[in-house]
Amino acid sequence: MSFMPGQPVSTVVQRIEIHKLRDGDNLILGFSIGGGIDQDPSQNLFSEDKTDKGIYVTRVSKGGPAEVAGLRMGDRIMQVNGWDMTMVTHDQARKKLTKKNEDVVRLLVTRKTLEDAVRQSMMQH
Repeated sequence: MSFMPGQPVSTVVQRIEIHKLRDGDNLILGFSIGGGIDQDPSQNLFSEDKTDKGIYVTRVSKGGPAEVAGLRMGDRIMQVNGWDMTMVTHDQARKKLTKKNEDVVRLLVTRKTLEDAVRQSMMQH
């Protein structure tokens, strides 16, 4: 949904707790990220004005831990386990998400539309 002049912009903040899936020595989150202060924001599919250097969810694996927890493609990650993610490099974000000693990742994300959040909430109940 793109911004239309004269219309309110709805952003919803969601708290999401992902329990990593253990596969041998690997801990699987089930999603991919894009963005970061070291990346070209014009390549970010989720940046409407092509200047946003935030960390965004670019893929969510079907049936994976992230999908089960409610994470969605296009979510902007604001915090990981209390750490600010608004001004980090792509690699710093990846390292915070994939710490080997953490089985649970608590995210604070923003979503563009209130309508989508309400629709998803209604489907879960």
